[in-house]
Amino acid sequence: MEPLFNDTPFVVFYAPSKHLYDETVHFYTEVLDFDVIPVDSPPPCETTIDTCWLSSCPSSPGDSATIQLLLDASKAATADQIEAATANLLSHKQKRDWRTLQSAVCFQTRQLPALISRLQAEGSEYQVRPSDLDPFEVYVVDPLGSLVGFSALKNAFGVASRTRFDSSYAASPSGLTTVASTSAATPLAKSLASGMTQRRRNIAVMTSGGDAPGMNANVRAIIRAAIYKGCHAFAIFEGYSGLVKGGPEYIKEMKWHNVRGWLSEGGTNIGTARCMEFKERWGRLAACKHLIEAGIDALIVCGGDGSLTGADLFRSEWPSLIEELLGKKEITQHQFDTYKHLNICGTVGSIDNDMSSTDATIGAYSSLARICEAIDYIGATAKSHQRAFVVEVMGRHCGWLALMAGIATAADYIFIPEKPSSRAEWSDHMCEIVKKHRARGKRNTIVIVAEGAIDINLNHISPEDVKDVLVKSLKLDTRITTLGHVQRGGPAVAYDRNLATLQGVAAVEAVLDGTPDTPSPMIAVAENKIVRRPLVEAVKLTKSVARAISQKNFAQAISLRDSEFNEHLKNFMAMNAADFGEPSLPPQKRKRFAIINVGAPAGGMNSAVYAFATYCMSRGHIPYAIHNGFPGLARHEGVRSLDWLDIDGWMCLGGSELGTNRTTPEDTDIGMVAYYFDKYHFDGLVMVGGFEAFESLSQLERARANYTAFRIPMVLIPATISNNVPGTQYSLGSDTCLNSLVEYCDSIKQSAAATRNRCFVVETMGGNCGYIASFAQLTTGAVASYVPEEGMSLEQFEQDIETLKVSFDNDKGKEKSGRLLVKSINASSVFSSDVMAEIINSEAHRRFDAKTAVPGHVQQGGIPSPIDRSRGARFAIRAIQYLEDHFDDIAPLQEGMGEFVPPEAAVETACVMGIESSHVKFESIRKLYDYDSEPVRRTRKRIFWQDIRDISDMLSGRVKTN
Repeated sequence: MEPLFNDTPFVVFYAPSKHLYDETVHFYTEVLDFDVIPVDSPPPCETTIDTCWLSSCPSSPGDSATIQLLLDASKAATADQIEAATANLLSHKQKRDWRTLQSAVCFQTRQLPALISRLQAEGSEYQVRPSDLDPFEVYVVDPLGSLVGFSALKNAFGVASRTRFDSSYAASPSGLTTVASTSAATPLAKSLASGMTQRRRNIAVMTSGGDAPGMNANVRAIIRAAIYKGCHAFAIFEGYSGLVKGGPEYIKEMKWHNVRGWLSEGGTNIGTARCMEFKERWGRLAACKHLIEAGIDALIVCGGDGSLTGADLFRSEWPSLIEELLGKKEITQHQFDTYKHLNICGTVGSIDNDMSSTDATIGAYSSLARICEAIDYIGATAKSHQRAFVVEVMGRHCGWLALMAGIATAADYIFIPEKPSSRAEWSDHMCEIVKKHRARGKRNTIVIVAEGAIDINLNHISPEDVKDVLVKSLKLDTRITTLGHVQRGGPAVAYDRNLATLQGVAAVEAVLDGTPDTPSPMIAVAENKIVRRPLVEAVKLTKSVARAISQKNFAQAISLRDSEFNEHLKNFMAMNAADFGEPSLPPQKRKRFAIINVGAPAGGMNSAVYAFATYCMSRGHIPYAIHNGFPGLARHEGVRSLDWLDIDGWMCLGGSELGTNRTTPEDTDIGMVAYYFDKYHFDGLVMVGGFEAFESLSQLERARANYTAFRIPMVLIPATISNNVPGTQYSLGSDTCLNSLVEYCDSIKQSAAATRNRCFVVETMGGNCGYIASFAQLTTGAVASYVPEEGMSLEQFEQDIETLKVSFDNDKGKEKSGRLLVKSINASSVFSSDVMAEIINSEAHRRFDAKTAVPGHVQQGGIPSPIDRSRGARFAIRAIQYLEDHFDDIAPLQEGMGEFVPPEAAVETACVMGIESSHVKFESIRKLYDYDSEPVRRTRKRIFWQDIRDISDMLSGRVKTN
């Protein structure tokens, strides 16, 4: 028979009396099924009356849990101390996690239901975590007052490293000592251990203000991260209103399973509401009392600037509020001492993206996706009838949605509060631009109006005002579309799920790190990096934007927005002007720039080409397109100059309109490539593509010694769903791919839930790079993901199947019971998706079943996401600016065929543009190719998403075996 427990540390218990000694032996042998093993020569001890050794599996010592029990009053706690410790634990059984009161010794078991049945039959007191419906851990108090834990998951417990007979355990009622497991601690185990050393917190989360897609993902991450860190997690329902009303109806403790399935749900499941009472001191006093009554000492608020302003005011008043409650005797002195300080942290949920100090807010990109989808549809019918459409979007004090939608859909004109038309008569400016577009052959007109749009004199501009001008001045058949609350609805896109999850985990870390002197933090994002900002400063800056607008200081208003806002605004204006006016560069500085797509198609490639061409035109450069990659150039002279009308509508097209090819210059004919570069006198090259483009750039840079045509500045814009290009943490197409996977996985997870006990093995693309699989796990809530960087061990797969078994056993027919496993295509050459499903079905013994799901090239296709569109435009324009700025670094070396020893500045002119943490940077291809790439495996050496994997595993409850 399989032992009940195994793979645990060795422990020693001391009993102070024969009575407790016998009770302990009975407990471990009769209840926990340990066996007494004979000892020929027990260790000598003068004060020892008796001793015994207990083992969970005497026949397999290497797999057994071993306990030495000694009757030794000199080392054991007294009977009174044991009684007091036991009484203390039992008194908190329904109120607190026992682990917050006393250290525990932990065992692993594969028979958790049998253990619970034994404990119930014996009448033993125990706690189940995370809940009775979904137990993964059980804690019980033994006759010596020791807290003993059991887990159904292998290596589920973090055990602090201690030596045998460590005196630091003297305060433990049983006087126990442990020897730590020899298995290596994973990063998550280290995180857990660090969390366990901190003071346990009761952490509450609430959502406030307008709802935003991604709020549920944020709440889910906060709840599960708090539980994982050994804290109690609470949700405050209905925002500040629920906080003021208080009571168990509004302040509820949340369990692990309570937030299952929330990733794919829009809105906020814990509710939000306007609360005028909280603006009054009496309302905040009531809220203070209710938090204390619930035992909450840390609060995380997800909302906009108004909600976070209220949160910071609440914290600043907390000392006076709690003193007033004590003076009125509404709380005890003990409560006053315990809850003297309140830690508050903010995560920003707002579709307007109107919070300063952060590049994005939770829900903004989901809302933008709804807007772009609607405008794409509207554009089709507008083109059919040659109509004009005026589209009103949200944004009372912030024009981010209108601006980004204008870029992503190539709108003709936008109205935003931060940048009114510079002309006194905005109508003349709009009509001038629209008329030029129409004169060049454009069949449709799209004008986007933010709801807070104003003119230079602060007068409101409504969609009706814009329509009247288009009808009267240009005689256009014009319609108005107000998207309204459609922008708030629906599930969150991949980016918002990712952002909300990472911010939720970071918020829990922030409140655990907080001290009474720590300013309240706000969790923000800078480029690709999660950072903490002072909450009060962020709110102050946000409010100053509205003040700057009211004072007509529009330049300051724009500067106070996120780091990309001003850049995007300038880019839109430049692309919108295209070649309709006088170029901004003098004739002597105008160049001939080319763009080429290399590798597999990726969302955002066409956006990059559109932005490249229109920005070149606005500057006075001649934009050339190389069709069908390097083979198209060398074999068919596929070079064409780009015309504005020819690329109209490319921003919203997927794939690659230029055509693309995986063949590199050397595999084609590098001599012919050089010939055509020289024939067309290219002054610079922008390459858009994945690892093949990376290799191609390296080949062209090394060929500069032999071919003067390549002695021009060259920039690679990474574009691949695999995101495997060295030098960047983001590639065009990866966001579109993740959105496709999210929609796909949401659908099959719904199918799995409908059939109850079913899991799907989803196979993703990515080659030898596990980026897609890792982020797919994070954004879909999959149980596990398998990637090439880690490989796929039988031991880990076995553990994941055990996790599925326990999870399905505890579902008991509940809803949202579908499960996913994500496998990167090259994670294992042995375990294919079909083989994995067969093994799972074999091991499940019909308790649940497994199916495979392979989205295939669906991941490459589809309409590009707004992120890929806008970043494609941003990257293309940055690339052109780089070509302009560095042309003189390499141009003097174009003459002559002598020995080519370029200076350092010239080497840097062949580079990869990418995002690393919080910066957009250009890095030399030579440096990246030599030091940060694995050409054979077609991937980068440094893995930047390991933290994502750890967080995904933590929030899914996965246990790593190594």
